[in-house]
Amino acid sequence: MVTTRLYYMDNLRALAMLTGVFFHAALAYSPKLQALWPAANTEQSLLLDWFSWFSHLFRMPLFFLIAGFFVAYLVARRGVVGMLKNRALRILLPFIIFLPLCMVATFIPLLTATNEVENKSAIMLMILEAMQNPDAPRPPPTTMHLWFLYNLIYFCVLVWLLRIVNWQWASNFLARLTPGLFLLIIPLVLLPGALLIASPKPAPESFIPQLWSFGFFGLFFVLGYWIFTQENFIARFNVYAFRILLASTALFALYYYHLPVQMDLMAPPLALWKKLLLAVCEVYIALWMTLVCLIYARQFLDSHHRWMRLIADSSYWIYIIHLPIIFALQYPLMDKNWGVWAEYGLTLAATFAVGMASYLLLVRWTPIGWMLNGRR
Repeated sequence: MVTTRLYYMDNLRALAMLTGVFFHAALAYSPKLQALWPAANTEQSLLLDWFSWFSHLFRMPLFFLIAGFFVAYLVARRGVVGMLKNRALRILLPFIIFLPLCMVATFIPLLTATNEVENKSAIMLMILEAMQNPDAPRPPPTTMHLWFLYNLIYFCVLVWLLRIVNWQWASNFLARLTPGLFLLIIPLVLLPGALLIASPKPAPESFIPQLWSFGFFGLFFVLGYWIFTQENFIARFNVYAFRILLASTALFALYYYHLPVQMDLMAPPLALWKKLLLAVCEVYIALWMTLVCLIYARQFLDSHHRWMRLIADSSYWIYIIHLPIIFALQYPLMDKNWGVWAEYGLTLAATFAVGMASYLLLVRWTPIGWMLNGRR
């Protein structure tokens, strides 16, 4: 059992969350998402698009692996029931409280911008058309960007339900794999889940549990749970870090080249060979880059620092509130012509400023902070 604080896991979890702010702010300038993103801007950036989709392939897999690791830590310290109580307070309760608030804070500015913005996005035009048609179907309920909390609730409950099964054979199999075989074989275990959904992976925002999410993100959660039981597992891959980083970058170039020029819900399905190619690239990049992040975080982030601790503590809150802030900032920018990088930088700076200020003033020393991070 881990008996000392693993600062690199805390810090890496925070960075994985905050990367979501960079990702969502970049989507307004993605050439591929013009038909699907509410704040899609007429100004676009290929470089920003590369960053956003590359990080998209491993950001959430990394988060779910770390989540599984900490769930195993809680089970070891408090038992399964204690873990469920803790996760109910840290995950279920914030989801119940903040989802309705985030929905209101997101949809009211969207409806306002739909009427006021001149350079309307495709989503805004679709909303205008639906508003003029009283018989138009209503959008389905969504968990928005808090879908990761919704999925984690299921994964934690499954830990409780599956505890009676003897998984020692699977643990022994994984433990006997050499690092090279692990890097080659384990991504293929993720492939069935990846093939159940189109590339790139959409957020499983539906309240109906998505099977592909269990077969993809759920397996990263299981892997993190298992890594907790393995001493020096990450250190075994140190010599591979730079090589798999380069290999992941090369695979991403192939992946991005074969993505549709523009994503559209009404577009015909991809050819089978292209869907398989994209899925193979996804699973290898997801696992390899997750390991790269773990290796380098263990080397460079495994220390206590006051400012890094503040970032780690505030990351959960900032992630919860960031999307409504980003949208509210980017809607007026749709009619400006300030340049991609100026607008993107302004969005990031303002989002983090509001997020950190609200955390320090309203959250850190209040019951909200106790709910999200525990009492100090």
